[in-house]
Amino acid sequence: MSEVPATDERVDPAKTAAGTAPRFVPPRTVPLSRGLSTKLLLLTIVFVLLAEVLIFLPWIASYRVSWLKERLGTAAAVSIVLVQGDPASLSRAAQNDVLMAIGAKAIAVRDGGVSRLLVVAEMPPHVDEHIDIANVGMLSGMTGALDTLFFGGNRMLRVFGPVGESDKEFELIMPDRSLRKAMLIYSRNVAFVSLLISLFTAMLVYAAIDLIMIGPIRTMTRSMLSFSEAPDDPGRIIRPAERSDEIGVAERELSQMQERLQKMLSEQKHLADLGLAVSKINHDMRNILASAQLISDRLRQVRDPTVQAFAPKLLRALDRAVSYSEGVLAYGRTQEPPPSRRRIRLRQLVEDVQGLLDIEEGIEFVNAVELAFEVDADSDQLFRVLTNLCRNAVQAMAADQESALVRRLAVSAERLGSVSRIIVTDTGPGLPPKARENLFAAFRGSARSGGTGLGLAIAHELIRAHGGTVELVESVGGRTTFAVTIPDQPVRLDQARSGLRRPA
Repeated sequence: MSEVPATDERVDPAKTAAGTAPRFVPPRTVPLSRGLSTKLLLLTIVFVLLAEVLIFLPWIASYRVSWLKERLGTAAAVSIVLVQGDPASLSRAAQNDVLMAIGAKAIAVRDGGVSRLLVVAEMPPHVDEHIDIANVGMLSGMTGALDTLFFGGNRMLRVFGPVGESDKEFELIMPDRSLRKAMLIYSRNVAFVSLLISLFTAMLVYAAIDLIMIGPIRTMTRSMLSFSEAPDDPGRIIRPAERSDEIGVAERELSQMQERLQKMLSEQKHLADLGLAVSKINHDMRNILASAQLISDRLRQVRDPTVQAFAPKLLRALDRAVSYSEGVLAYGRTQEPPPSRRRIRLRQLVEDVQGLLDIEEGIEFVNAVELAFEVDADSDQLFRVLTNLCRNAVQAMAADQESALVRRLAVSAERLGSVSRIIVTDTGPGLPPKARENLFAAFRGSARSGGTGLGLAIAHELIRAHGGTVELVESVGGRTTFAVTIPDQPVRLDQARSGLRRPA
């Protein structure tokens, strides 16, 4: 199986050029020696060998006992022959041959509590270990086997116990040199077989897991690297496999994330294009509006009462038009200025909003704000928020041409402690599901065809800068309600104390 091509570790050139300590930049690809496949292969080999070591302990203990039983059985067969005959008739050479064939120094038999020494070459001065072959437990067998394997070779053993169904007990005095040699050969063979088993098992596990896990993970890694190079290319989005396991879920989530990211980047590009376009026309637009302001200033000199009534509203509309063009540019740059908060009379502000709206005949505007109601906010920004909400409501109701329909837009307000809540309600057709899902997202939250959705996005941003919220309370056929919540500015403790100490 091929790995992701390896690249060298890199150092950030910008940090080096600036004279600061170089910053390590991790490689975008993984070398073969550090890949998951190599680590998996090595870990499988280690784990299988570890399992073989755990199995080897009872194996080597059983082999030691079997080897001693075999020697004791051979000695028992010789002992039965000697017991039935005359052991003293054997010559010294014959006794040595018998003992050499078994690898022992002496053979004895115990019958009826009487012990007889049948064959002996030379009696050792002492015995290092006594082994009751019929009562060797698992733990003592493993301990004795390891002791013989690592420290044996120069010890004298006394092995005794019954053989078969005989009521006699046979005894064997022998050195452990041959036993240790046989155990070393057995251990070498077991180690060789274990290594082959571990390699074979590791290759099978590696092939299976590489096919099930490592391969798909490698595909997802390459897809992420490819997508990061050109996120606007739809061909770079991963095509998830039809799998129901965790890998399938990860591939589908990655594919959806890449699609969402690509859509978001496209929208951000639209915003950047909008900011660029507005920046190009902003200078000329302000010049045109400045000329209109100069002409409008002359209207104040006209003594006509009607002109005098509309001239201030026209000047305010032109001023706000200039701020709107700058506000759209600021939104494209995500640099909306912080609010300059003052206490304002909300009813007067709502009347200004009503005067700016192009409300056609048949649409009723109700200003239900009390005369004394005050709100702590930025006047221009709150004006923009209410204008956007009310304009959306007027445009939604204007699409209904049936004369019997009630078309009413009402603005009211209430105070809950230190929080002001402004409610904008209309009797329009309500927001479509797509608009409700993307309510405050630019270019996606528009409720009408051809809209940009910037109005609600700007309103949401402005009110959030006040520490408040804009929420859709209700939207059904015949009733849509938005609520703007603005908390009062917190009063600093030192200012409150200074105000209390101020003389009346």
